[in-house]
Formats: sequence, structure tokens, C-alpha cells
Amino acid sequence: MAISSPLRAILHPLNLPAVLCWLAVGLSLPYDRGSEGPLVWTVMAAFLIAFLGDELFGAQRARRGFWFCLQALAALAVCWLAPRGGAAPALLVILVAQLAMSYPLRRAILLAAALDVALYLILSAAGQRGALIITLCFAGFQGFAVLVAHYASRAEQARDRLALVNADLLATRALLADSARDAERLRMARELHDVAGHKLTAMMLNLRALAAEPELGQRREVQLAQQLAGELLGDIRAVVQALRDARGLDLATALRALAAPLPKPALALELDDDLQLTDAALAETLLRVVQEALTNTARHADAAHLRVALHRDGAALDLRIDDDGRVRAPLREGNGLSGMRERVEAAGGELHFSLGPEGSMRIHARFPLHRPALAAVARPA
Repeated sequence: MAISSPLRAILHPLNLPAVLCWLAVGLSLPYDRGSEGPLVWTVMAAFLIAFLGDELFGAQRARRGFWFCLQALAALAVCWLAPRGGAAPALLVILVAQLAMSYPLRRAILLAAALDVALYLILSAAGQRGALIITLCFAGFQGFAVLVAHYASRAEQARDRLALVNADLLATRALLADSARDAERLRMARELHDVAGHKLTAMMLNLRALAAEPELGQRREVQLAQQLAGELLGDIRAVVQALRDARGLDLATALRALAAPLPKPALALELDDDLQLTDAALAETLLRVVQEALTNTARHADAAHLRVALHRDGAALDLRIDDDGRVRAPLREGNGLSGMRERVEAAGGELHFSLGPEGSMRIHARFPLHRPALAAVARPA
């Protein structure tokens, strides 16, 4: 049976402890007799909705600050409405842990300090005698939560970086394996052509000389040997041609290996069926361009899908990359895009960046194919 979206969000392993803490705060509210039931529970519900906002309404980086502000206001409001309940400041511990997961450590600590100052002022204004002690106690809880969340976030980032490096190695290994196989096929084709073909040609010449002898020319064995030698030479030439035609790098497998560790965007490939890339340097350039596009889309565009189309257009190879995300800042070439342009230009190509009607990123690159070093050949029909 399918689980509803709110219940799935509550039961998420990272959300469940926070929800249980929120419930514990709610159970402590009756101990503050001065708290107004309907109003405080409305604010509590607002905090829970803001905490689960990403799961309930879609995870978007632009909304994260809004959800944090709403949680801070709701948590401080609960502390104001129920200053003697005892557990209300625990909501700030939940919030501070999220801040440490989303922001640099220094910024998270400063925000936590600002929240604690506000908490102390609220408790003091409510006449709480132990306002400073309560604030310091919960500040200690917040510090512990900040450190745990910060190092957990760093471990997660290290894992993601390791997964990306591993995917890069797998993609590069796939291209190198294809290149090595192509080199071995070419070597075998040359050996068959130069060695076996040469000896068979010599055999045919000797058989032709024997057939010219009056006493041997009419013998069936000589004629059959000539026929078999001719057929064998033709078969070897066909095998040599097949080995040469089978050359080509499996770019699609390498690109899918790059995108595999990323939860999003999902990679959609459109490659010509008859396109066979033979130059390892060009394949490496294409791989790095798509890799940078995947990284930028995952970090900045919040896109769900990335489309990569590679087609042969006359004497050029045409690469188009676009996503369904939105670039929030003005388009400018940072280190990533500049490095992408340098790679394309080093391969003799041209690169253009643009924005789609909805603000999505579009990348268009063209590589000339008339030079031998940038050869892409079509498979025979």
C-alpha cells in the first residue's frame, strides 16, 4: 500500500527524531497553565509544516531560507506563549541542527547565537527567573546538535564527492577500455593482412605455377587447392575489414556512468545510432563537457532532467545540452564554464551558452570532423 506524502515525510529517518521532539514539546505545553491552547497549537503546527516544507512542497533551495525563518518565528512564538512549559526551546535545537546542515559552520553558529539572545529576552520578559540558565542549557544542546549535524553534512559531502570521482574513473576506464580494444583490433587486422594474407598470396602463386604444368594442371587436387586458397584469402580480407569497421568508443556507457551517482538530474541521451566516435581525445572532451553540465545543474539549477543530444551535422559533430531547471543568477562564466570553453576550443570546436524561455541553461557545442584527429565515422549499413 502506498504511503501518503505527509506520512512519508514524517517517517523519514532524518525527520522522525525531530518530529518526536516536536511531539514531546507539545506534551509539555499543558504544564504551562498560562499558555493559550488553540493559539499555541496553531503555532506548533506552523513549525511542523515549515520543518517538513521541503518534503511536502518540493525541495527547492530558494525556499529553504523561507522555511527556516518560519521555523524560527514559530519556535520563538511558542517560547513566548509557553515560557514555563520547560521544553519549548527544544524547537530551536531542531532548527539549529538544520542550519548546520545547510550553511557554513560559522554562519550557523552566529544564527544560533542570535536565536539564543532572542530566547533569553523572551524568557526574561515573561518573568522566568532562570532565563539565563535555561538559555545556556539549550545553547549547549544546540552546540552539540550543530557539531553533529556539521560533521554529518561533511561526511555526506565527502561521500558524494567520492561517488563522483568513482563515476569519473569508471567513465574514463570505459573509454580507455574501448580505445585499447580498438588498438588491439587494429593490430590483429594488420597482422592478418600482412602475415596471413602475404603467405596465402604466395601459396596461390605457387599453385598457379603448378597448374601451368601439363602433367599437373588437369589434376582435381590442384584445382581444389587453388579454389580453397582463393576463398580463404577472401575470408581473411573480410575479417580484416570487419575488425577495422568495428572500431569506435562507447560514449553512451561512459556518460551514463557519470550520471549514475547523482540522484538528480536524470540523464536523457540522444545519440545517432550510426555515429561511431574513434578519437579518444574528442571523446574525453565530450565527457568533460557533459560532466561539468551535470555538476552545474545539480548544484545551481535544481533541475530534474538533463538532456544530452549528440548528432552528426554534415562535417561537424553537434552537441546540445539543456535542462528543465532555472538559473537564478545572471548568466556568467565562472571557473566551470570557462574550463568547459577552454576544453572545447582546444579540440577545435565552438561553444555557446544561452538561457531558455523559462530560465533553463542551454549549452551548444560544435566540433569539426574534417580533420583526421577528430574523425567520426558512420557504421556501414
